[in-house]
Amino acid sequence: MDALTRKIDSQLAGLPVAVALQLPDGQRAGRANPDVLLTFREWGSLAVMAAGQIGKLGEDIVEGRVLFEGRMRDLMRAAAHLLPGSPVSSNTNWWNEMLRRARSLAQHSPQKDAEQIQFHYDVSDDFYALWLDPRRVYSCAYYRETGMSLAQAQEAKLDHICRKLMLRPGERFLDVGAGWGGLLLWAAEHYGVDATGITLSKNQHAHVQRLIEAKGLQGRARMHLRDYREMDESQPFDKIASVGMFEHVGRANMPVYFGKIRRLLKPGGLVMNHGITAGGVNTSQLGAGMGDFIGKYIFPGGELLHVSHVQREMSLADLEMVDTENLRPHYARTLWAWSDALEEQLTEAQRVLETTGNARDAGKVLRAYRLYLAGCAMSFEQGWISLHQLLASRPDGKLESGPLRGAQSQFPFNREYIYR
Repeated sequence: MDALTRKIDSQLAGLPVAVALQLPDGQRAGRANPDVLLTFREWGSLAVMAAGQIGKLGEDIVEGRVLFEGRMRDLMRAAAHLLPGSPVSSNTNWWNEMLRRARSLAQHSPQKDAEQIQFHYDVSDDFYALWLDPRRVYSCAYYRETGMSLAQAQEAKLDHICRKLMLRPGERFLDVGAGWGGLLLWAAEHYGVDATGITLSKNQHAHVQRLIEAKGLQGRARMHLRDYREMDESQPFDKIASVGMFEHVGRANMPVYFGKIRRLLKPGGLVMNHGITAGGVNTSQLGAGMGDFIGKYIFPGGELLHVSHVQREMSLADLEMVDTENLRPHYARTLWAWSDALEEQLTEAQRVLETTGNARDAGKVLRAYRLYLAGCAMSFEQGWISLHQLLASRPDGKLESGPLRGAQSQFPFNREYIYR
């Protein structure tokens, strides 16, 4: 055993799981009978791991420069201990802020947003169906009771949102970024609203259109392939939900986004903004290369804001915050459920991706999603990222004084109505 392998043995000994490394020269270091085996084809990848750049190590796994054997849960336990420091620390000088804003503006034109959404959501409907619940709800579930299955927790989440919004029969309801239609159809079927959904994903649009016809909801529900900025403001909605959407909007476009939401909402109405938020006050993505990994392989153009910044942007748009709930632990559990479901069907997932005709290599896509789901589950567990439901109202303007030009809304004096 040479000095390099002895040093690696020493470093790996402190990890919470047994890890072994197969080095490019054929030597092996680390624990016998490992839970995780990493085979390095290039010395540069070993340097990346030693520096704690786990996002870059993930890129090397996707590209085949590092081979991985073991359970994703074990790999993530090891990865969390390889970091040299907190991935939510940041340099917030004015120059970095200027660069971040310029990059955000460049990434979020209507055309760029459409391309970025289709890059992710149009990979393959059949692929997503392998690991999502039957309704294909692709956002944080709500484990109202600890013994709930994923499918039950997703239905609980849909109902939780509808209750918070106090949906009533006949109300006009808008779902911004409606995905595969879970909330849109739940609101129409269980609350009797007139439901409109919008998406930039062609696959999702076609899927929801088929569901509307199959359920006989024509006239009560509709799905448009449309950017939120293109929505007609002449007939505002009683209630609006935006679930897993504003992460794609971009920091620079937050005033545009929340301003549009306000104009689309009737005076006195309620809006629910449910989305991923940054763990650090001044970070827009995770450090240690993790944010760059997600931007390259999963969500190009995605940006995160701390909940305090989101609330500020909503207030600047004259939307009054009336209820805030942190569902971070729920999203960790949701992501592990997705990850475990995908891990159980890797062969079928590979086959599905190979038959979709997607231009991207099926093996790379599968490796990227395995790392993305498990890595995000770990990140929510650690508190590096979070998930907030922010319920706000548009004041009706009947009072002339005050910065919000009248803070009257339909929101009751307590939260009992949500949980009753």
